[in-house]
Amino acid sequence: MTSEDDRSVEELFAELPEKRQQAMAEVGLGLPELLRMAAAPGGLRKVRRILADVSTSPRPSGPGEGKRPAIWPWGRLVLATFASALVSLLLSLFIGTSSAFVGIGLGLLVIWLAFKTPDSRGAPAARFLTAATYFVLIFAGSHSANAWYLQLHGEEQTVTLASPTHQWTHGTRETYCRVRLQDGSVHEVIDNKAGCADRVGQRTTAVVDPSGHYDPSLGTRSDLGGIVEGYICLGAAVLLVLTPLIAVTAGRRDGNRARRAVA
Repeated sequence: MTSEDDRSVEELFAELPEKRQQAMAEVGLGLPELLRMAAAPGGLRKVRRILADVSTSPRPSGPGEGKRPAIWPWGRLVLATFASALVSLLLSLFIGTSSAFVGIGLGLLVIWLAFKTPDSRGAPAARFLTAATYFVLIFAGSHSANAWYLQLHGEEQTVTLASPTHQWTHGTRETYCRVRLQDGSVHEVIDNKAGCADRVGQRTTAVVDPSGHYDPSLGTRSDLGGIVEGYICLGAAVLLVLTPLIAVTAGRRDGNRARRAVA
């Protein structure tokens, strides 16, 4: 049997997996470079040691070994996440909190794109945090979109409490308040159940959407809420941007260590 010391540099390099050969070439240690190193005094022993270290390295030999993680897949993931969250938020103008179900469906695209990102030390955590922040955005957004919209476009108006409606929910009879606007139309109010059955005909203040996308909300703008949810969504959006950047940075450090390992 031929010993390792008897084999040429070409033979030792050829025994490496193709992915490792490509990785070494990308960091400037392809076969031509190794042959030039071996021709120098004492270079053959150094080259043999490099090839031995690379052949026994525990680093995975899957796609992308030794490469810096591409920025575009992470950027594509962030753009798709924001776009999906925005679509879900805009749909709440027409279907209310049911837009969260659309957001869940779009979340499958976000998860698929997350697993298309390059592998690196921080990639698994970055994928999980991206998906988590996305679902925070769609659930908090669908629940609070009405308050945010009315804060910006709503008008405070004096309305008259009308006869409430009653619905059975999970075996319980719920009372929902309704108000008559100044134009004579009657609307069920947002998030204001009961407390109005004995006040029919009384006048009160409500925030009204002039475009009619959202039902009125009893009280003034200061009663709308949504501030806490707004800060939560803002924090989630910041985290959504920072997480892929951290993953890319960690991946580049791994790539630098890989270069030093074969240097």
